[in-house]
Amino acid sequence: MKAFAIYTALRLAMFVACYALFGWLYVLAFGSSGALVWPFLAAIVVSSLLSLKFLAPQRQRFADVVQSRAERATSRFEEIRSKEDQD
Repeated sequence: MKAFAIYTALRLAMFVACYALFGWLYVLAFGSSGALVWPFLAAIVVSSLLSLKFLAPQRQRFADVVQSRAERATSRFEEIRSKEDQD
């Protein structure tokens, strides 16, 4: 779970930083803070693309944790199944 929490926190921080930057630029360019939906959409796209490049190691660590848990669960299931077959 630690790998998931770290990756999620970094993704959220990256989105918040992008949204703050684009919101600030939008207010500077248009002088109104009423409709911040465009900076929100831009932040979603840009933070997603940035996370693909810069958060690859954290994503891989999370994937490794999930893979190892799945392998352990499969081996336990097979062990239980083989015990049932012997009875």
